[in-house]
Amino acid sequence: MSILTGRAPRRSLRAALLVIPTVAVVLFSAGPASANVPLTQVSTDPYTDAQAQHRTEVEPDTFSAGTTIVSAFQVGRVSGGGASNIGWATSTNSGATWTRGFLPGITTNAGGVYAQASDAAVAFDARHNVWLISSLAIRSSSVDVLTSRSTNGGLTWSNPVSTATGRLDKNWIVCDNTSTSPFFGTCYTQYDISGSGDAIRLKASTDGGLTWGPARTSSSNPTGLGGQPVVLPNGTVIVPYLALNEQIRSFRSVDGGATWRATVLVSSISHHTVAGGLREETLPSAEVDSAGTVYVVWSDCRFRSGCPRNDIVMARSTSETTWAAPTRVPIDATTSTVDHFVPGIGVDKSRAGSSARIGLTYYFYPNSSCTASTCQLSAGYISSTNGGTSWSTSTQLAGPMNLAWIPNTSQGRMFGDYISTSVLPGGNAYPVLPVATAPTGSTFNLSMNVPTGGLAVTGGTARSAGEPAATPAPAGTTRSLTVH
Repeated sequence: MSILTGRAPRRSLRAALLVIPTVAVVLFSAGPASANVPLTQVSTDPYTDAQAQHRTEVEPDTFSAGTTIVSAFQVGRVSGGGASNIGWATSTNSGATWTRGFLPGITTNAGGVYAQASDAAVAFDARHNVWLISSLAIRSSSVDVLTSRSTNGGLTWSNPVSTATGRLDKNWIVCDNTSTSPFFGTCYTQYDISGSGDAIRLKASTDGGLTWGPARTSSSNPTGLGGQPVVLPNGTVIVPYLALNEQIRSFRSVDGGATWRATVLVSSISHHTVAGGLREETLPSAEVDSAGTVYVVWSDCRFRSGCPRNDIVMARSTSETTWAAPTRVPIDATTSTVDHFVPGIGVDKSRAGSSARIGLTYYFYPNSSCTASTCQLSAGYISSTNGGTSWSTSTQLAGPMNLAWIPNTSQGRMFGDYISTSVLPGGNAYPVLPVATAPTGSTFNLSMNVPTGGLAVTGGTARSAGEPAATPAPAGTTRSLTVH
């Protein structure tokens, strides 16, 4: 995720921040070996609590504003859910060097009262000059949504603000950063109530995340997972999400989150279950360009005869309530054995339409016909300079990794239910990637890494493919999941 901003702060709460002594400004040495690009390690798990699988870091989100990039992720994954804490890594110089640390006041590992933390998501509020990390905080009686704040460029963080309480799941956060928008400076947090059939709720803040308004929902009363709100330049908020009937749907607010309108269909989903017992879900990844076109990607097998493996597909909004048919991102031929999943899209918010610059990161198996002991997990990247009409040649960023190198959960081996990519204005793309090497005894070696210097956003001649003549979409199945 990224925005272009150069606005001066309206106010500062620097004195209220808690400085963590262990934070250090570093450029780590080269990280784990990768296929085509050098990686820089930006964080590693320091904890030793007995509940977690160490040293593990999973499920990163990123956001960029100007030359600053902030990432947040789980640190010390617990098999039953959540992690020892939430980590963060920040660059204030377009990815040249990175500062890293761990959020205070959430888990007992860092002065909080919760047992675990999960599902980190990052936003920036340009009006109030504050960075925000939303997370789930887990204890036996509740799973709450918290918001941690930084007013010094993502370099130190306050104890968290309580945003919503209950039995909640899959939070996401975004802010309106267009100075001409009537809702400039309004931030939005989305989550679902896992104890109520994954009913989706949203709250809004107009004071930089210090306080949050009442919980509201769409007039359609949607249920689902992974709602990822994006804000258009005119202030409209669009929320694509994974519905429980195997569809990607969206809904919107045109009044700063006071009301949310009925849901509309983005697309049905055709999905091949990934081999090896890997934890993997069809959560959407969404971004918006400078003209307000929304781009949504997910893993889908509709372009493969018989649905034997997945491609990454992308749908673009044609208005605030309509979507074009999904197109296939041409990473590999439809006859290949490659299975693609867990995409993270980044869009340059200084460009739009036929000049829109897109960076897309994803994970894949080179051969989908594998088992838990033979599957080889890798990370890849592809980009477009014309809004996804055509694409560059893909490149392998990391891997192959054995599944035994990543932590286990109640839903399978896990590197993350989502990943993220940020594209700097006119510049390079920066995904933050969980990359593993072989464990040392019973201790893992799974840490957060960035491609050193970022990844060029280039075009190419590989054309996106339109909807196939016969889509092998299975009938929708109702389900209820807990993904934290």
